Amino acid sequence: MVNKRDEMPLNISENSTVFPAGHSVEIVERKGLGHPDTISDALAEAFSVALSKRYLESFGQVLHHNVDKVLLWGGRAQPRFGGGQVLEPIEIYLAGRAVADFKGIKIPVHELAQESAQQWLAQHLPDLQPQQNVHIHSLVRPGSQDLEALFARTQQRHAPLANDTSCGVGFAPLTPVENLVLHLEQWLQSSAVKQRFPALGADIKIMAVRHAESIRLTLGCAFIDQYIENIAAYRQLKAALSEAVLQTVRSYATQSIEVDINTADGATEDSLYLTVTGTSAEAGDDGEAGRGNRVNGLITPNRPMTLESVAGKNPITHVGKLYNVLASLIAADVQREIPEQESIECLLVSQIGQPIDTPQIVEIKTSAPLTGAHQRERIKEVTRQHLSTLPTLWRALLDGEIQLDRWPLR
Repeated sequence: MVNKRDEMPLNISENSTVFPAGHSVEIVERKGLGHPDTISDALAEAFSVALSKRYLESFGQVLHHNVDKVLLWGGRAQPRFGGGQVLEPIEIYLAGRAVADFKGIKIPVHELAQESAQQWLAQHLPDLQPQQNVHIHSLVRPGSQDLEALFARTQQRHAPLANDTSCGVGFAPLTPVENLVLHLEQWLQSSAVKQRFPALGADIKIMAVRHAESIRLTLGCAFIDQYIENIAAYRQLKAALSEAVLQTVRSYATQSIEVDINTADGATEDSLYLTVTGTSAEAGDDGEAGRGNRVNGLITPNRPMTLESVAGKNPITHVGKLYNVLASLIAADVQREIPEQESIECLLVSQIGQPIDTPQIVEIKTSAPLTGAHQRERIKEVTRQHLSTLPTLWRALLDGEIQLDRWPLR
């Protein structure tokens, strides 16, 4: 291991991973756009982006903040065929730390929390009617003096100083099943599908289980009650949607595929996955930032993952965000440069107080032995190039060039 700070501590492990597509069992999950955990992540990130842009507009720099703690407390609803009602609203608590007063100028932190959340909900979940059915609470306080001082020291340096000792992981490429799950949820959220199936809500959870050459897709779909007349119509909707899903996924996979939708449904109206707003957050489930999809939009137990939550962390110094993004970008570019490698994994570890572009260790894992010194050098060069972008990676995150919860990230 290299200890000198001016050298890149890179370790390359050859033939150390097995591409999950070669496993006999593969499991892939995605919590869709309207899932309470996905909503929580999205609101944390929207709040961070809004804060960052206000800081830039007012001071020409992004100030210290971490607003990655979000709790969605589900409401109460009474769905009924033909249209039910929301009895108690969803309560969303945005918590964290942020600079609210800088050089004598007040920053409207709580107002930004409200505005960013309402804008995201109105844009992405119109069936929820967030103005009536959601209450937003801002619980943000100033950060600790030591972390704010650490953040301030980054302004005089080429590379910001890491505000945490953390790790990030990434892998590439996606397996066919991983691609299938991502594309299927995107298709289900498309305007064309919503026009065809207006009763389909935004809360869609997909679990894919591949056993050898067979794939079973289990979908949890929140159906909207006002578009469904009775149990017979509900069952017809499930059958039609199941057939449409089956036809769509056949273009992404050649294996035998089964599709099951809302398998917990019973025989009575009150035992069906029926909602007023299209999300289980109205009554059936709560949400929390960091409990859902990883940075690439998937939950993949066959792959390396970190418990680090990326949404809402500041994009300047928080390696919990930056390293997960960068590890994914490095893995994708290494695999693109050396396509004969079936799979590449990347691991980055930071040390608090050290420059973000100087990790403690970078490990690249290949799925097969390298065929020559030129491949090893290419891995080193790709890694160096990506590390050099860390001081300015925040711009791509704020501009939307890099987007979380999707693949590829850019």
